[in-house]
This record gives sequence, C-alpha cells and structure tokens, in this order.
Amino acid sequence: MSQKLPNMLETTIQKIREMVDVNSVIGEPITTPDGVTIIPVSKVSVGFAGGGSDFANKKGGPENPFGGGAGGGVKVTPICFLVVKDGNVRMMSVPEPASSTADRIVEMVPDTLEKISSFLDAKKAEK
Repeated sequence: MSQKLPNMLETTIQKIREMVDVNSVIGEPITTPDGVTIIPVSKVSVGFAGGGSDFANKKGGPENPFGGGAGGGVKVTPICFLVVKDGNVRMMSVPEPASSTADRIVEMVPDTLEKISSFLDAKKAEK
C-alpha cells in the first residue's frame, strides 16, 4: 500500500495536537478585583479516522493510483470551575443541559438555596 495514508493520518494527528493543548483542559486562571481566582476545567474528546486504497493501473497512468482521506474532530466540554478564595477551593460544576424547563428548575434548587443562605449569612454578619 502507498505511504500516502500514514502521511495523511500523521498530518491529521498533528493538526489536532496544534488545536488542543493543556489550556484546553485546565484553562487560564481568571482573577477578579476582589481576589477570587476562577479556573475553568473542561473535558476534551478527540476522534479521527482515515482510509484509502491503492488501485490497479489499467490505462497507463501512475504506477499505483491512490484514493483516500483522513479527518478528525475535537469537542471541548466545560465540566466545572475551581473557585479559589481566601485559600479555600470550591468546585462549581457545570450541569449538562436538562431536557425540559422543569428539570432545569429542579437542578437549580440546591445551588439557589446555597446562594440565598450565603446572602442571608452575609446580611446577618453586617448587622
């Protein structure tokens, strides 16, 4: 078989390497003015495929005509954020989209209750 297929696959893999680096998984830290650091964390899925074939030369063209192709894809999915504040690290998950509005509301209840509780604690501490 021709050496063209391995070369096509190598080129595809090299292009994927150029697109995806460690910053695709652990993102650049973001620091807010009040000293909170947010670090995005993602999941990277990679896939590639290729195939080809040498054909018999029947009409006097190139010795071994080759036909083939290769391709690849990358999917980056955010999964959480690490929030660093005053030496404490907290993970905030990024939920997968729910199938309906009611499901989304149910998924938001624990986080909403935590935010309300934190707000009330802060107000109580101010008094």
